[in-house]
Amino acid sequence: MTRPAPSHAQLGDGEHCRVVRLTFDRLGDKWTLLVIAILSAGPQRFTALKTAVDGISQRMLTLTLRKLERDGLVRRTAYAEIPPRVEYELTDLGRTMIGPVTALADWAVEHHDEIVSSQRRYD
Repeated sequence: MTRPAPSHAQLGDGEHCRVVRLTFDRLGDKWTLLVIAILSAGPQRFTALKTAVDGISQRMLTLTLRKLERDGLVRRTAYAEIPPRVEYELTDLGRTMIGPVTALADWAVEHHDEIVSSQRRYD
């Protein structure tokens, strides 16, 4: 069962605020949104993901994927082959994040120069 989207006024409500905070804490780490964005193109093997996410360590990618799998956003499929093959893909729930993640990424690219300029003026 999904909850209706809260209005801006409801975000000040204790329960809504807690839900939003927990979700932002979970998704707002350094790597999660990048992994979701890359998986939006379709299933990926671990090594392909590691190559695509510049600067992520093997351990951090493993932890990020496990958290996303636990949250129901990513599905891990292991194939009984030699050598073993494991693929990761977004679940139906994970695919609902493609629009918001893409919009946020587009916003970041579009406004990067303005943000850097503002930081320089401030500093």
